[in-house]
Amino acid sequence: MSTVEKEKMVVVVTGAAGKTGGLVAKKLAERSQFTPRAVVRSEQSKGKVTALGVKPEDVFFVDVAAGKSGDYAKAFEGADALVIATSGVPQIVYLSLIKVFWAKLTGQQGVRPEFTWKQGQMPEQVDWLGQKAQVDAAKAAGIKRVVVVGSMGGTQPENFLNTLGNGNILKWKRRAEQYLIESGVPYTIIHPGGLLDEEGGQRQLKVDVDDKMLQRKVRSIPRGDVAELCVQCLNLPEAENRAFDVIALQKEESEGPTNDWKALIDSLAGANCDYNIERQV
Repeated sequence: MSTVEKEKMVVVVTGAAGKTGGLVAKKLAERSQFTPRAVVRSEQSKGKVTALGVKPEDVFFVDVAAGKSGDYAKAFEGADALVIATSGVPQIVYLSLIKVFWAKLTGQQGVRPEFTWKQGQMPEQVDWLGQKAQVDAAKAAGIKRVVVVGSMGGTQPENFLNTLGNGNILKWKRRAEQYLIESGVPYTIIHPGGLLDEEGGQRQLKVDVDDKMLQRKVRSIPRGDVAELCVQCLNLPEAENRAFDVIALQKEESEGPTNDWKALIDSLAGANCDYNIERQV
């Protein structure tokens, strides 16, 4: 390995075969200062991340829902940073759509489709125990920064996302974030608004804390912007040991795309998400 390669920041991305994690891995692979590693579940997922530019020898297999901290040892060895983009994924109960269609025909309000989770992949297993194992492994490996892609809504126990399949996904995510903060590993926790499958770099980003921006009519953000923010925070001292929410402003209120990432974090004026609100134990 050359001196140049040794100076590169080695960044592990878990959930790298997912939409947001894949964008993070792709952005890292495109930049000469990083060496990305990917943690995925299957051989099929390996093909997805190698197509994004991750070298085949830098792809590792761990089942995030069942994996223990020791299962990550090989992937995390010698790494500088970790981006956690793993998350439980709800599945729609298709028969429930009949009730939704009927409600629309008859003018009923508030009828929503039902959701479930794959067996063994409930939020408690993926978003709490799975993330806890990653934090333990990162600490054991001496990783210097953990960036987490979370979600807005953690201060609201009644949030719709918690009702999906009775999974309480935001509660389990919040518990894992608390665990990371208390672990002593330097962290950046990013809570995006509703994720859009759109190109990033088109609109101005706005940050705040404690779900204040959920009061806005529009509080979404392209996945590309979330991925770029993850990458930028890896080398941003101002983002160390910070937890915050982020959305993209609408074009009519935007002053142009965000490109000063330090200024974005500085706009928080020192504010951090307060985990004493709806603390999970």
